[in-house]
Parts: sequence; structure tokens; C-alpha cells
Amino acid sequence: MADLKQFAEQLVNLTVKEVNELATILKDEYGIEPAAAAVVVSGGGEAAAEEVQTEFTVVLKEAGSSKLAVVKLVKELTGLGLKEAKDVVDSAPSNVKEGVSKEEAEGLKKSLEEAGAVVELK
Repeated sequence: MADLKQFAEQLVNLTVKEVNELATILKDEYGIEPAAAAVVVSGGGEAAAEEVQTEFTVVLKEAGSSKLAVVKLVKELTGLGLKEAKDVVDSAPSNVKEGVSKEEAEGLKKSLEEAGAVVELK
């Protein structure tokens, strides 16, 4: 096999674009999923540090002026009971939903903001 130190140096110096291309090659030609490839490649270099976030947490920062509407919406969006939804709103800042996709998180944020809440995605 090639000199491993030289190979490691090449990996560390890859650009973000090259890391993405490598992940595609590993997946398409060798059946290695990109998440596993990211672990292999993330050993060094700033380029590998730019990891794409796939799971988000919807955080209710403030209920706003329309607290009752926000409580009802949190109840509807999370499936919690009325008391539990009220507790989430009363204890703001608090997590409304964790580990959701970007699309779902943005939809929840939009709905809550329309009800008057202040929301943050993490």
C-alpha cells in the first residue's frame, strides 16, 4: 500500500468540495455511507469541520403577547396535553421538538412565529 503518512496528509488537505466528491465516490462505488465517510475524513483540516447539520431542535425563546395561542399551537404540534404544553410555554426558553429535519423545524418555527412566539432553531 502507498505511504500512509503521505495519504493521511492528502486527506487532511482536502477542500470541502473534494470531501463531498470523496463521499460520493465512497458511497457509489464502495457502498460506504457518507456519514461513515465523514468520520474517516474529519480527522483533520478545517474543510472537514464544515459538517452539514441534519437534525434540529426547535427552541421556544418567548411566548410573546399571545400566550394562549402559542400554548394551543404547542399542544397541537407536539401532541402534548394542555397542561404539558402550558408548562413548555411557561418554562421558556424550552425545547418544543428535538431531532427534527430542517424542513419540519422551519415549518414549526414559522407556525409558532405566526402565533406570536419568538423561536430559535439549533
